[in-house]
Amino acid sequence: MSCSDYQYTRRRMLKTFSASLLGMPINQLLAQGASSKAQAEHVILFWNSGGMSHLDTWDPKPERKVQGEFSPIKTSVDGMEISEIFPQLAKQMHHGALIRSIAGTNGDHGRAQYELQTGFNQSPNIMHPGLGSLVAHEREPLGDLPALVSISGQAARAGYLGQQCEAYFVGRPGQKDPYLTFPEGISHARGMQRLQILEKMNRRTSAQNGAEELKASQTALKDAVALMESPALKAFDLEKESPATVEKYGDTEFGRGALLARRLVEQGVRFVQVNRGGFDNHGNIFEAMRNHGADMDPAIASLISDLKANGKLEKTLIVVLSEFGRTPRINDGGGRDHWARVFSCMMAGGGIKGGSIIGASDPDGMEVAERPVKVADLHATLCHALGIDLNKELTTPQGRPIRLVRKEANPINELFA
Repeated sequence: MSCSDYQYTRRRMLKTFSASLLGMPINQLLAQGASSKAQAEHVILFWNSGGMSHLDTWDPKPERKVQGEFSPIKTSVDGMEISEIFPQLAKQMHHGALIRSIAGTNGDHGRAQYELQTGFNQSPNIMHPGLGSLVAHEREPLGDLPALVSISGQAARAGYLGQQCEAYFVGRPGQKDPYLTFPEGISHARGMQRLQILEKMNRRTSAQNGAEELKASQTALKDAVALMESPALKAFDLEKESPATVEKYGDTEFGRGALLARRLVEQGVRFVQVNRGGFDNHGNIFEAMRNHGADMDPAIASLISDLKANGKLEKTLIVVLSEFGRTPRINDGGGRDHWARVFSCMMAGGGIKGGSIIGASDPDGMEVAERPVKVADLHATLCHALGIDLNKELTTPQGRPIRLVRKEANPINELFA
């Protein structure tokens, strides 16, 4: 089933079902794809909003004035060091890669976030889809669950791909979705009976007048029912995990988000985005980064370890990314300001070459020193890992041809050597 099969937004579906026999909202599903050969089948994107400091995470600068309060620590890869706030992740870096030479152009949050998540600069004439929506559109579904799920925050919008390719939103990981349960007082059997009656009514009406909205409602209803009855829906229930596993990831919203992400890709979800804010640290950055590390380190390290153990890591690309870095200079408030000239990200799994370091910044982390990587190259790299055709063009609803990936973008081939 393709993204284009879905015509209703959650709000419109909610309105439809509220006026139906059930009076019950059900969220539509998202899925699609054009099959292609690829090493990676899934992506888990940890999106760190605000601008995460490259100097205090993936690109430490020991014995320089810009170092700050953190020291580098050795990892499982000879010659690779990362910040001391990630001691557990350091033991997993033989599965990971660091890109230390991303050359950004936008120091404004909104514009930078748009470019990092879509691969394009903002335009007044068109809204480009986020990577998750693009994956939902281009890759075939692998199960009953939505192709794109966003946790603890919203993913980038679907743009010209339409509402049907928007993310399924999970506000708090582990919390039940009221849009996929029957109202209190209506048993499952009774609710399913009413849905079947509604489906028959829609089928009869659409056969009579060919109403497009009713046809869309019928399709959405059929798939919503399939989701409600699917055993895969249990993936959202973190109570199925042992207390020891929850504790291993960290009993925090971020830890539960990472654990939910693992469960979702195990059930076939193509793209999971786990959102975390609080990185715009113009003041008191080192306390903030210690707190970030305390949540992120056990969660991401446990995710990598578990995916490796269950055989999913080679098929799941993990990306830890932010819209830009922070200034090497520490300001008078003990913080770092916006810095887009050079910053870093971490990847793991998905067929990439573990233990890789791509590029380098200069001794103070101010400029790219080796192997510049454009933001569009990152986008091309993720698409390449998933087997998405970098030269493919789509046609927007306005009839405009548009490429999925910028023409000048190139994947980081060293990651796949």
